Amino acid sequence: MSLLQELQDRSGNQCELCAAKDNLSIYEVPPISTGGVDGSLLACSTCIEQIENPEATDANHWRCLNDSMWSEFRAVKVVAWRMLHRVKKAGWSQDLLDMMYLEDEELRFAETTGEHLDESEKIIHRDVNGAILEAGDNVVLIKDLKVKGSSMVAKQGTAVRRISLDPENAKYIEGKVDGTQIVIITDYVKKMAEKE
Repeated sequence: MSLLQELQDRSGNQCELCAAKDNLSIYEVPPISTGGVDGSLLACSTCIEQIENPEATDANHWRCLNDSMWSEFRAVKVVAWRMLHRVKKAGWSQDLLDMMYLEDEELRFAETTGEHLDESEKIIHRDVNGAILEAGDNVVLIKDLKVKGSSMVAKQGTAVRRISLDPENAKYIEGKVDGTQIVIITDYVKKMAEKE
């Protein structure tokens, strides 16, 4: 069974956030470490557009989270939590956040994008050239790095795709090199252009 079929079965063929039935597609919840059915949800084009473009967020659209925040599926709960934080200025969302419960691991996953922080509190990760790094970006190593606790050396020029950010330290990112998840210091990476 394909991922799309699994998500359609799980959701009853409707958006897992707002229950719309049209223009549905798979949304992989960033930072994409697992993907698959546990790291994805079925969402409509309206929800995806607003999730990916904060300036397009319509707070009233997200009143639908009153229902979907109770989902048993991690990806749905995480996106609901992030979007409720994004629309906190609307007032009503804080009441929903106060009722919502996430397991510790779900909460850590939800916090990885920094959606819950005010702009002044956000930790900004920057590459060697000062470019801002975001969860899901691709970077290139600019020097050979010895991986602590192993004999592995991550070679200069290695592309690390779909990085995740350490929410507590602006100097640390994580990513997979040769199938191994490692911590990388931002001083040793350069952000790749979108088309690379």
